[in-house]
Amino acid sequence: MPRKSLPRKSLTLTSALVLTTISLAAQTPAPKQQTWRFDNLSSIGGHPTHVLGTPTLIDTPKGKAVAFNGTDSALFVDNHPLAGAPTWTWEMVFRPDADGKPEQRVFHLQPIDPATGKDIATERMLFEIRIRPDADGTPKWCLDSFAAVGDQSRALLNCDKKYPFGPWYRVTAVYDGRMLHNYVNGDLQGEGPLTIPAQRPGHASAGVRINLVDYFKGAIYSARFTTYPFTPDKFLKNPLAGK
Repeated sequence: MPRKSLPRKSLTLTSALVLTTISLAAQTPAPKQQTWRFDNLSSIGGHPTHVLGTPTLIDTPKGKAVAFNGTDSALFVDNHPLAGAPTWTWEMVFRPDADGKPEQRVFHLQPIDPATGKDIATERMLFEIRIRPDADGTPKWCLDSFAAVGDQSRALLNCDKKYPFGPWYRVTAVYDGRMLHNYVNGDLQGEGPLTIPAQRPGHASAGVRINLVDYFKGAIYSARFTTYPFTPDKFLKNPLAGK
């Protein structure tokens, strides 16, 4: 039985759809990714560091990590790894200590005004923690994530979900162009609407907010920055889970 041929019009429409799909794929930039291992004090993710105070190297079952004392130690890097990214996933493996202050800024990404060389105060991204006791007085921590550009910002703090001290945790912030979400070990902590453009180039600090307030007491093992909004099944694996 002879095969039927598609009408010329159908062939034309099919070809147009294929070409459009190829064109759109070509216009979509591939996600970029940086991984920063905190295994030394002189460079992080291939970027030289500026050392404040006395952060120290500690041993873990999977190599070194950097510990911060919560009073005067931090690392600064002249790189904003998510600059220019309209969507992104920011992940960190860290271990907070129980004897830190109630409010702590763990990791800060900050754009810089190229005309003045100063920080753009209305643009920033942050991982923070709060220490809140349980009903029996046992101290626990909860995650706070923040992103802002201009007058648009979103803070995600949920201390109804608190975590014990001791283990290493993976925390994640995801921005998909419409919503900001944050997670602890893949468990959603909060979400809210947010519409912001990509941030401009700048720098980063670990262990304190860039303006030197609210130091972090604990250790950081690694961070990963991806210009794509991952779902939890694609999140960074925590090599220290359960440690």
